[in-house]
Amino acid sequence: MTNPASIQPFHVIPGVVIKDILNDLRQDAIEVVAQTYLTHERGETVNPDSYFLRFPAEPANRIIALPAAIVDSEGDQSVSGIKWIASYPDNIKSGIPRASAVLILNDPHTGYPYALLEGALISAVRTAASAVLGALWLNDQKKSAPRLSIVGGGVISRNILETFVAHGWSFESVGIHDLNAESAQALTAFGEQLGLPDVKAVALEDALTADIVVFATSAGTPYVNGSGTFRPGQIVLNISLRDIGEEIIAESYNYFDDVTHCLKANTSPHLAEQKFGHRDFVTGTVAALIRGDIQVTRDKPLIYSPFGMGILDLAIGRMIHDIAVKAGSAIAVPNFFGEERRW
Repeated sequence: MTNPASIQPFHVIPGVVIKDILNDLRQDAIEVVAQTYLTHERGETVNPDSYFLRFPAEPANRIIALPAAIVDSEGDQSVSGIKWIASYPDNIKSGIPRASAVLILNDPHTGYPYALLEGALISAVRTAASAVLGALWLNDQKKSAPRLSIVGGGVISRNILETFVAHGWSFESVGIHDLNAESAQALTAFGEQLGLPDVKAVALEDALTADIVVFATSAGTPYVNGSGTFRPGQIVLNISLRDIGEEIIAESYNYFDDVTHCLKANTSPHLAEQKFGHRDFVTGTVAALIRGDIQVTRDKPLIYSPFGMGILDLAIGRMIHDIAVKAGSAIAVPNFFGEERRW
């Protein structure tokens, strides 16, 4: 006889709690992201297309819904839910972050939501973890490179730098480029605080020559164009997805978190598919690399384009929820549901 279903207590987990938890979990986040990618590769997730709320009079602004589910048929790791994340680039002019978000977790057995979490921190950390994971596997699992460059001086870049350091990476120099000099200087100062050597603001042309190049901008269309921009074996983390021209994609090896998801919404790979009429430039997924299904070849540039799936937010959000509830730092909301019995 099966046990009757029950409604889980509802908790709110604010950003200050999440930040404290995540500060100690950056390495764990990389492992969670890796395991979630492998779960996805096995077909044990549901990750439909993202839904975009756009504003015709304000084309730069958008709010995105990412519904998803992790289906653990043999254990207790199942969770479903949705991330609701806004991107308003002009926020930075007022000194506030571009992105804000909430994450809702739903009980897979009853469908009832049981947690509301501040989502922007989770989104930033899972994005950074995905970036560093991709760099690790494209770099033959070595945690070092002569030169790292970051294009874009925002919150995502800050988290990527912090995750590289937490994961034990070493670099001889780090170049920072941003069109906004204040943002470039702020990220440069942050890199110095982390103990990174020779951190300095650089021109875009110089940033593009680093051994590992990270794009984390709010660009809507490619501005880095031209065949031969990147050299064979150079690693490009295409985190913001729309900085690189179609020719560069076509002449490189291209790795993804999910090919179908990434080849849409006018990402650089999607533009390449539209221009050239094929997907021959697709090499495989980071999960395939981890499983050993494919190997890295270095006679072309290596580009990693993770679309950023909602399953990652759910996996990390579920971990944070469990830690916060156990520690008593989650805020319980009694009687959140007006009716908990049918009769």
